[in-house]
Amino acid sequence: DFAVREHVYQWQPGAGFACSDVELERIFAAGVRTVQLNSWDAFIDCPTREQRAWVGDAVVHQMVHLATNPDWRLALHYLSLSNSPRSDGILPMSVAGDVEFGGTSGIPDWSLHWLHGVHNAWRFTGDRARIKEYMPTMERVLRWYLPYLSDEDVLQDVVEWNLVDWSALFTNDKSSILTALWARGLREFAEMAAWLGENASREWAESLYARARAGFEMFWDETRGTYVDHVRVDDGARHPAASQIAGAAAIVSGLAPRERWARIVETITDEGRLVARSWAHAKYGAEDARDMQARFGAMFMGVQNPDWDVAREIVRAEPFMSYLVHDAVAAAGMAERVSHLCRRWSEFLVDGYDTLGENWGAGTHVHGWSSTPARDLVFYTLGVTPAEPGYAVARIAPRPGSLTWMRGSVPTPHGLIHVEWRDDALTVDSPVPFDLDLPNRTVERCAAGRSNVYV
Repeated sequence: DFAVREHVYQWQPGAGFACSDVELERIFAAGVRTVQLNSWDAFIDCPTREQRAWVGDAVVHQMVHLATNPDWRLALHYLSLSNSPRSDGILPMSVAGDVEFGGTSGIPDWSLHWLHGVHNAWRFTGDRARIKEYMPTMERVLRWYLPYLSDEDVLQDVVEWNLVDWSALFTNDKSSILTALWARGLREFAEMAAWLGENASREWAESLYARARAGFEMFWDETRGTYVDHVRVDDGARHPAASQIAGAAAIVSGLAPRERWARIVETITDEGRLVARSWAHAKYGAEDARDMQARFGAMFMGVQNPDWDVAREIVRAEPFMSYLVHDAVAAAGMAERVSHLCRRWSEFLVDGYDTLGENWGAGTHVHGWSSTPARDLVFYTLGVTPAEPGYAVARIAPRPGSLTWMRGSVPTPHGLIHVEWRDDALTVDSPVPFDLDLPNRTVERCAAGRSNVYV
């Protein structure tokens, strides 16, 4: 006889997503299951290799909970558990375990994902006391980066392990990626400070943001229509290497002028240019332990030898930072494309697996940070998000793409919002007022209750 007993955090019933495409339904279910298998008394990276509470990974777990689980306690516990700054103000790369205890060097940008998690909590819960509690840590995280500002007010030569993603990125020298992630944090901090009435904090963050925005222009590649990863310090040359993440981060941070956003998205989602590359991982079955050790050693020593055409090709984000890419696509007004972009995750659903893996072709088979489609199909395809903090007002902006029907139930602090789109007819049953945002129509404020709209 053989049996398996699973100990997982319980999903409360009620929320869900269904649509006319079986492939997308499978991907959505796999995303929820993957996060559930990594939701214990904290969010962990995977149930096999490490079982560590990584501070950056968990922001995707958090967003999947906010989109699909009426019980948000673990999504908020993630923030309090990770609020354990080092003496210099940055957060450990993982908490409540051996890494934090050992006091080793960390992944600074993981702290910026935690800050984004606080911003999520602000948008979804509107809990003033909770956000106020985290403001000092958020400011210390943002201040940690100040010694690494160049004369142009972009980040340069940031110390420790600037992982960002397992994709083959260039974050050395003057970094567009680190600058944009930091600037996103400044902007989100300023939003929350303004909401709390902390005007001195808001003005401080907005001033730094404005300076970074001016300096960021050095990374723009007009010929390719996107931003490069970095500019070399030794000669000031703009290195041609570009990634999905560099372009996406420029959009979500707002550092890129809005008139460029559509062009950037066209560039970074052009399948004819995209390549999947990692400094650390080869494909499944293509590396033994010695090969992996050599790759990691070279990566930590800063050895970066691209084997792709850096002047033309663009490095694809791995599953983790694909959440940022999808955020950028939606921000640029192209949310109808998100459901198609999610189809790539089908490559994990083979050989009996019903979970999502760590990287494209490598890593563990159950990695929570890869589960962004479970969030995206709710937030961007079904189109349900908060319009005001705490879901005082919701935003309903369905973007079905190629789907012929879809429906879902989405958790809020006030109860479930039910949305169904079929045959150009939209039905919304909401416990709160909502802004109805449909393509080519003026946004309309609708009262709480049941609404039927022909689109």
